[in-house]
Amino acid sequence: MKPRSLIVSLALALAPHLVAAQATTPCDLVQQPATRIRSDSVPGVGRVSFIGGAVLIKCPARGITLRGDSAEMFPDHDQMIGHAVYDEPRFHVTADFLNYFPLDERVVAAANVHARLPSGSTLDGPQAEYKSARNPRIRTRPQMSAIARPTIHIVQQDSAGKPTPPMTVIANTVLVDGDSTDAQIYAGGQVQIDRDSVSATADSAHIDQPKETMRLMRNPVVRGKKGKPFTLKGDLIDMYSTNRKLNRVVSRANATAVSDSMTLKSDTIDLRVRNDLLDHAFAWGAKRAEVVSPSQHMLADSLDVSMPGQRIQLVKAFRKALAQGKPDTTRFLIEKPDTADWLAGDTITAHFDTLAARGDTTKNPDIRQLVAKGNASSLYHMAPNDSAERRPALNHVTARVITINFDDRKVATVTTVDSVSGIYIEPRPDSTARRNGTNAAAQPNQQQTPKPGQKPAVPSSVVPLPTKPPTKPPTRP
Repeated sequence: MKPRSLIVSLALALAPHLVAAQATTPCDLVQQPATRIRSDSVPGVGRVSFIGGAVLIKCPARGITLRGDSAEMFPDHDQMIGHAVYDEPRFHVTADFLNYFPLDERVVAAANVHARLPSGSTLDGPQAEYKSARNPRIRTRPQMSAIARPTIHIVQQDSAGKPTPPMTVIANTVLVDGDSTDAQIYAGGQVQIDRDSVSATADSAHIDQPKETMRLMRNPVVRGKKGKPFTLKGDLIDMYSTNRKLNRVVSRANATAVSDSMTLKSDTIDLRVRNDLLDHAFAWGAKRAEVVSPSQHMLADSLDVSMPGQRIQLVKAFRKALAQGKPDTTRFLIEKPDTADWLAGDTITAHFDTLAARGDTTKNPDIRQLVAKGNASSLYHMAPNDSAERRPALNHVTARVITINFDDRKVATVTTVDSVSGIYIEPRPDSTARRNGTNAAAQPNQQQTPKPGQKPAVPSSVVPLPTKPPTKPPTRP
């Protein structure tokens, strides 16, 4: 066929498509050396043109270019087959197959999809759909959606326009509403989010790029990656950033935070982040807040934990506060149920010795001091004066203020202000051993070792001490 005859044939075959395109703006099939075309009428569809040999379609008024190894042109859309490309000023996509619907301003790409937005953000996956906002009568914001676990790399910039590390989102389904920095991103089904400082998983997520917020729903988990890792779980987690830098994470309902220096549990946990490390933590809610460090276990209605550089420094417990610790059993033995030292009060403040551990960043800070105020009471096991005795001395006191000082995690001193009552019990051999002229401490298998279920003997004239911590601070007489 002569070139002029080919042009005439192309014009006749494409006439229905060009008429449809006139509703928007005209598109032209650019003839290539190997272009060949065949047109046929398909029942129920209409006139369909089949084009082979390096297809190139241009829409100059809209800046749209379509490419493919071959194409099928239907009355309402064009299908590019093999090495398909759709390109416009605000969107670029390549795929094995591509459908362009000019009246809807819509593109559907399938198989080996790679899409790029104006901001530089990209999407890779098996199938994606793009809806342009070129015609405001159809839609005012562009949208891109994808299924079958696409991967989105979100390019971000700080307030000065400098690029920041990108964020990666992988999910079963993804919807990007808007483009550039004003996009709203919705992800559902086994969501995985990866940032430079944290990673997150959830069943669904919403990312608000203008507000720099992120909401994770249904079994969410956030993990810190830099420096000292931490993990935060809950039923609902909100993340807040400033200038593309994470500074706050809030977990609501069944919240649990775990770091190298503590485990924090409560109804709500609010973590503050500085330089990619935990700096402060607040815990409160319907459930009692609980914090566990290597040396202390604290309970209260609410907790305030200061931990600069993610090293626990100060813990403040408010309302019905309780602190428990393990006795130092180097000099004595303990038996159930009397196995814990405890301190109770309206409020408790725990100070940790961060200076001593500064040279060794792998070591957790030791407890330095505990201060209980308001209806305070305590029970502590201490080493007996008799070095041969294997039972502990017991120190129980109630007061307005109780201060416990520690030395190498061992109780050094117990001081009180406005004492109400107190007792100190020093263990000694029982009377039977004295009458027999033997030392029970020196013969633990005969007199001192109690039978199963039997507690060590104490002087009969002493009122028994509480072996369990109180459920609430005692009431003053």
